[in-house]
Amino acid sequence: MPLCRMLMFSHLAILLMLWLSGCQKDSEAIVSIALHPTNPKILYVATNDAVYKSRDGGGSWEKFPSFSARRVTTVAIDPQLPATVYAGTMGDAVYKSPDGGQHWLPHNVGLKEHVSFVNQFVFHPALSEKIYAATTVGAFYTKDAGREWEERMNGMKEVHIVTAIAINPKDPAVLYGGTTGGMYRSEDGATTWTKINNGLIPESELMASMALGVNAIEINHVNTDVVYAGTTKGLYRTSNKGETWERIGRSITELFISSIVLHPTDPSVLYVGGPGGIWKSDDGGNTWAARNEGLASLNIRALAMDPKDLRTLYAGTNGSGLYRSTDAGGTWTGVPLKAAAARS
Repeated sequence: MPLCRMLMFSHLAILLMLWLSGCQKDSEAIVSIALHPTNPKILYVATNDAVYKSRDGGGSWEKFPSFSARRVTTVAIDPQLPATVYAGTMGDAVYKSPDGGQHWLPHNVGLKEHVSFVNQFVFHPALSEKIYAATTVGAFYTKDAGREWEERMNGMKEVHIVTAIAINPKDPAVLYGGTTGGMYRSEDGATTWTKINNGLIPESELMASMALGVNAIEINHVNTDVVYAGTTKGLYRTSNKGETWERIGRSITELFISSIVLHPTDPSVLYVGGPGGIWKSDDGGNTWAARNEGLASLNIRALAMDPKDLRTLYAGTNGSGLYRSTDAGGTWTGVPLKAAAARS
């Protein structure tokens, strides 16, 4: 790649990473939301400067003492052992808490030195000790709950920054990797990856700096051949596991899509968020309507759906904190992070 293109790629990639980290004033930027799989009262959010936990549905919050010299960028709850929480950071890689956030320890053995940014954790649907991590230096995998990590980049020759990963809930050997160079698919548990950009971006444009970054991926749980990709240049859908992609959601006013939430039992319902607010589709992505009533900021960083009450959603903004909707996105109410002292 010519030097000028390399420099432009690096610059744009850094800008994307900074936006994803929520570069706004302290605690007003919600960069990640994690909801307990069975107890709707328990949730975690990561902000620029802390990780918060609520045990009463957002009524009050614990603010944990800093366990990283850098910002936390993503937080995830083990779906089978929900007292176990993982946090990815901007400069210190992975931290893990075995006790609901009270104590945190680094879990970085095998990760490349200087993992600068952990974007996402994805758990195997049946064996949650198997975890995939999307980072700015590639995709990594652990089979032992983070005690040791190994790189899984075979086939991703053109890229280093992996921004999102999704795992097929019916066939966990199939994964999708979103990168700053488009989409990849693995059919062997991320041992090897194949580029699947047909319809996303022409190969001739792919090397022209950061031509297309994939920020979020959602797989239809009913028909897993259907996959959605939220990118820096719009929302895309495939109905054949990524062999071909089509651009959808052209009525969404902002091209940049930062997050996607797909209803787990009614896949005709999905939500997307980005710098242009929250949009909802009731027909599988064919038509869209804005769902922003009550939001003080339309700059959406994170979306999450309550697994026990599918009409309840949370939205994290890049400027005005956390919001909740209890009517499937019809209206939103602010959820202030009223922090109490962390428990010892």
